[in-house]
Amino acid sequence: MKEYDFYIVPTPIGNLGDITLRAIEVLRSVDVIACEDSRNTQKLLNHFDITTKCISYHKFNEKERISKFLELMKEGKKIALVSDAGTPLICDPGAVIVEELRKHGFKITSLPGANAVTTFLSQVPRVDEQYTFIGFLPKTQSQIEAVVNKYKFCDLVFYESPNRIMKTLEIIKSLRPLCKVTIGRELTKIFEEVVVGYVSDVIEHFKNNIVKGEIVGMIYRENSANNDIDMDEKIKILLEKNFKAKEISIILSSLYNINKNDVYKRVLEL
Repeated sequence: MKEYDFYIVPTPIGNLGDITLRAIEVLRSVDVIACEDSRNTQKLLNHFDITTKCISYHKFNEKERISKFLELMKEGKKIALVSDAGTPLICDPGAVIVEELRKHGFKITSLPGANAVTTFLSQVPRVDEQYTFIGFLPKTQSQIEAVVNKYKFCDLVFYESPNRIMKTLEIIKSLRPLCKVTIGRELTKIFEEVVVGYVSDVIEHFKNNIVKGEIVGMIYRENSANNDIDMDEKIKILLEKNFKAKEISIILSSLYNINKNDVYKRVLEL
């Protein structure tokens, strides 16, 4: 096996059985493991009887750790970088040290492995392969609204906290009341759940449940199978033609394959 100075090693996002044989081999063979939280990483290492020394490396000490890692690698030491779960540098620390190591000519490689986005997308229906992944959504309503509006013509994939997901869904509904979304939680774990539906239905699904586990979500693009482009305008045109709310809901749900009750509620709101 070709040797490198620095290995980027994905770790399981939930199910420990998802680690690769090569990842185990690398974590055993390197001199040091750089990790976000040594407590989390140590559980993984103990499970696979790996005794390699760990050094903390997270977003709050990235820059100050660079000199330490450079010193070790100049001595010929091999280092592996892991995050708490998934693939480092994908919404996790690592970019700073990788940039610095490349400047100094060290050999770097990344192992394939677990990632929440690909695990999520591989089991949800989509029109094609195009999507936009933005990482974690911002926290304020205005920021979320700006992101949703900016990417409304993309399948927008995001991470979200379980504590904020209901508020986020309500914000999405206020902007695009007839859109479809997919929410995945506890991926690869015992209580894994992936819910696909109109945003109001997904809100209803989670309304009486405590949402636990990290969240991966997707807002389906406008102009896709759920086509919600100018739906308000279509409703207004039918209202002007003196169609009643019930009639409008039947017409538009039949034409655009959308939830009749959602259309009816939207008619009443306009």
